[in-house]
Amino acid sequence: MSSVFLPVLFAAFLIYAGLCPALAAFQAQSSTQSPPATPSPPPSQNQSPPAPSEKSDKSDKKDKKAATDPPTVKLRIEVTGADGKPVGNASVYVRFNEPGGLFHKEKLAELNFKTNQDGSVKVTDVPQGRILIQVVAKGWHTFGKWYEIDTEEQTVPIKLDPPPHWY
Repeated sequence: MSSVFLPVLFAAFLIYAGLCPALAAFQAQSSTQSPPATPSPPPSQNQSPPAPSEKSDKSDKKDKKAATDPPTVKLRIEVTGADGKPVGNASVYVRFNEPGGLFHKEKLAELNFKTNQDGSVKVTDVPQGRILIQVVAKGWHTFGKWYEIDTEEQTVPIKLDPPPHWY
């Protein structure tokens, strides 16, 4: 029983793993009993480098990929308190949709930053479109808002409210 089961299990594994075409080619070759093909000569030391056209094909693929990327935006986020003073050392989270997730669904990518002493942070290479900006700072109410960004450079002013009073 096991002598029949193991080959069947192995064949099922090969089919599942996508190796069935290789198995079928092997079976076809062994059934025809054609003489083995002459192997190609080993590469010599005197081979010339790839032709320039091959290199340009590779760069064309990179250019096509870059052409399909959405345009990016350079953001400057300025965080101030209710009193108008800059809020330093605040955590800034920038989230945006990034194509190419599981099953070609967009996934939410996140970038984390800290504001400097003048309350600003510079964010580069974020794709244009809907962007979520969240700000968390000690002593201030948490801020979060979706923005529609459609320019190459934009300054986003954010005004934080004082925290709610607990009774």
